Amino acid sequence: MNILQNIGVSLGSTISLMTYNKVGFIGFVGVVLIVLLSYVGPYIWPPEVGANIGAIYEPPSWQHWLGTDGSGKDIWRQIVNGGKEVIYAAAVAAVISTLIAVTFGALAGFAGRWVDSLIVAITDVFLTIPTFPLLAVLASFVKLNNMTLLGILLGLLGWPALLRAVRAQTLSLKERDFVEAARALDLGAGHIIFREMIPNMMTYIVISFTLAFTGAIYGQVGLILLGLAPFSSNNWSVMISWGWNHGAMFFKNSIWYIMAPIVAIALLQLSVITMTRSLELVFNPRLRSGG
Repeated sequence: MNILQNIGVSLGSTISLMTYNKVGFIGFVGVVLIVLLSYVGPYIWPPEVGANIGAIYEPPSWQHWLGTDGSGKDIWRQIVNGGKEVIYAAAVAAVISTLIAVTFGALAGFAGRWVDSLIVAITDVFLTIPTFPLLAVLASFVKLNNMTLLGILLGLLGWPALLRAVRAQTLSLKERDFVEAARALDLGAGHIIFREMIPNMMTYIVISFTLAFTGAIYGQVGLILLGLAPFSSNNWSVMISWGWNHGAMFFKNSIWYIMAPIVAIALLQLSVITMTRSLELVFNPRLRSGG
């Protein structure tokens, strides 16, 4: 019971801190609503089975809030059921890329010498390779038959920029007094890196995580448009691809089907980016004291 109370108090204080910045809090609310809609909404609005030829490209109405597509299916239901896979793949990619960047970036900055040189050299090689063309090439050889594998592939290619930034932060932090004190106490490299340094970089790490998340969304949309990523009938990216491949833009009444997934992705991206304003306040008390 005490554990649940502590979690509740911690969650309440975090949300309270996020309200300091109104724009950031609105973004946070937007992210929560989109995630709830994507993961809970399908139980309320399950996907339709079969086409309805008599209701092709109908405009919005009480029966179809966002109209219908070229098969007569309800667009709102597709939007509700299409966000889960997009969010999941982006989250997997962001977690993997952030873990790689933080772990090896902090190790490079703290260890120095040949360890630093080796990690930096490998990072520089990846930085010189155009990410999306490499993704397209790899996707043509690797069978991306599920969103987890797609997220892993995106994550394995999205870490170099963050790694260099974490390394630079580590080089600065390792000269601080609290790190010197930890060294004097012989607390070990693992303790110093993960208990002393990384907590002091959390603001930058969280913001970089959100940027990796949004970048992964763009990556998977591009791969699906090229037909190199897994197709599912319930996916915002697939909706865009289907509209493109079936000439939806040539039909006057298809604007709702074309714009609905684009707006959904844009709203998710905007909410995640604006949410970082509040996340900065949570992890950096100096910003709160400054107003």
